[in-house]
Amino acid sequence: MNKKRTICIVITARASYARIKTVLQAVKDHPELELKLVVGASALLERYGPVVDIIRADGFEPDEVVYMVVEGENLVTSAKSTGLGIVELATIFDNMKPDIVLSIADRYETIATAIAASYLNIPVAHVQGGEITGSIDEKVRHAVTKLSNIHFVSNEKAAERVIRMGESPDTVFVTGCPSVDLAAQVVMENRHGFDVFSRYAGVGHQFSMDQPYLVVMQHPVTTEYEDSLEQVEETLAAIEAVSIPAFWFWPNVDAGSDRISKAIRQFREIRDVPYIYFFKNLAPEDFLCLLNSAACLVGNSSVGIRESSFMGLPVVNIGNRQAGRDRATNVLDVSYERKEIIDTIHSHIKHGRFPTSTLYGDGKAGSRIADLLASTSLKVGKRLTY
Repeated sequence: MNKKRTICIVITARASYARIKTVLQAVKDHPELELKLVVGASALLERYGPVVDIIRADGFEPDEVVYMVVEGENLVTSAKSTGLGIVELATIFDNMKPDIVLSIADRYETIATAIAASYLNIPVAHVQGGEITGSIDEKVRHAVTKLSNIHFVSNEKAAERVIRMGESPDTVFVTGCPSVDLAAQVVMENRHGFDVFSRYAGVGHQFSMDQPYLVVMQHPVTTEYEDSLEQVEETLAAIEAVSIPAFWFWPNVDAGSDRISKAIRQFREIRDVPYIYFFKNLAPEDFLCLLNSAACLVGNSSVGIRESSFMGLPVVNIGNRQAGRDRATNVLDVSYERKEIIDTIHSHIKHGRFPTSTLYGDGKAGSRIADLLASTSLKVGKRLTY
């Protein structure tokens, strides 16, 4: 009997878990694979909504946890967190000795994962390479591509970019994005809103979900770090002005997060708007269920580009965080100026839903990736041995 191939998947943030959950399940269920799970960084921290608790509730027990976030949420601490991640993950990988390490997308934790595995001559598989996103994220994504041996990309355009970067076409696979898998399940099952107030703890005034509502997610842009507070203040003013109930989600751990968090807390204390409710985090399926019943998504999250395109949800994308990323017709881009945000929200809601787009996948990425992890030759990994 052949030995199972060991796949180590590293989850470091709430977005990482949503992007890779169907792969986790497919790897866990695959007869030729053994799942090893590492959870770290902001996925362990209470202030971002402890993702590790959701992971465990879904039946995935981490084999290792790694604390690697240096306090401060600024440019220096992001660099230091990356270095700490390399140190800690190198030890974990050396002890675990997986056959493949899988890294996700474009965060600083992702490049720490790829660097640690690469220097140990462990083949790296990368999900969501070849995409253009602007700012530091794009540099990280492309750097991880060059550190990786196997590439699971969302679409043909992404595949072409990876190949143009010098990667062998034999190592590049168009699988679709695993995060779309969950959106496809929600759409197929026609799952809509539920009583989110009773299921999750948040802050703010509850409102009736029978009326149209917004979902707001605005994260810091690392290359615009110093402007984070002013940028989110414009969005807060816009959401107050449109007078449509809104669920607002806490920003991620990137540099500038503390400034956005400060602006939200000050707004909540001073304005006390009765139709905005704030959450840290929801389980991925519950979040997508909430999104599936929303009138519009506002902010700069990649959810607006990926999952929302499959759902056909109107999206008002603010600023430069998703600059250059391929997008479907459901996305309208605006500046940080409040009047433009207000006008675009109104017009986009008036338009209503858009046709489903498979730009980022058809909902079957998880099983495809697991099959490829089981069957792809690991000889490609040996190119790192000199």
